[in-house]
Amino acid sequence: MATAASPLLVLLLIQLHVVFHLSDSSIALAQPQHSSSKERHQPALLQSTCNSTSFYDVCIAALAADPSSSTADVPGLCAIAVSAAAANASGTVFFLANASDAAATPEADRALLRNCAGKYAAARDALLAARASLAEQDYDYAFVHASAAAEYPAVCRTLFRRRQQRPSRATTYPPELAKREEALRRLCTIALDIISLLQTQEPST
Repeated sequence: MATAASPLLVLLLIQLHVVFHLSDSSIALAQPQHSSSKERHQPALLQSTCNSTSFYDVCIAALAADPSSSTADVPGLCAIAVSAAAANASGTVFFLANASDAAATPEADRALLRNCAGKYAAARDALLAARASLAEQDYDYAFVHASAAAEYPAVCRTLFRRRQQRPSRATTYPPELAKREEALRRLCTIALDIISLLQTQEPST
């Protein structure tokens, strides 16, 4: 009897394995998929507006960080982009101010860092002026101000490059500052792209 029951027992075990395997597969297929990116949950206008910019992913991240972007129109999204750029510039001003005041910073470098802080402060002020122009629907002036803001960080890099040409006073461009410069450049570019979009949408007179 034991030898006859062994094949039946094996067959029963195989059947149970198949049943439970199929059950597990069904459960797995029924589970909600979480592979969709955050992008899918953004409003269509936000996605289409960012799609018109040079840095789509950066645009989505910067604009979606502001809760008002979910209900904003294109001018509102542009204002958010300009504000994000201004916040970046302002944060870099504090970064440079702290670096210039650090005890480990050589005295010869402090003046250079303070000079750079002034350039980023000018970029921040230009972006605030751009936002004011946007509020007045003066897109031409908004473009001019945002364009100027994008140029100030390049002046800072030039100052470091000039110092590097002096062997006795060579100063390496700080990697953190390079990252901040690139971030501001991208945010300014996004703002300029959206301003250009608004300019094309203006009714012709």
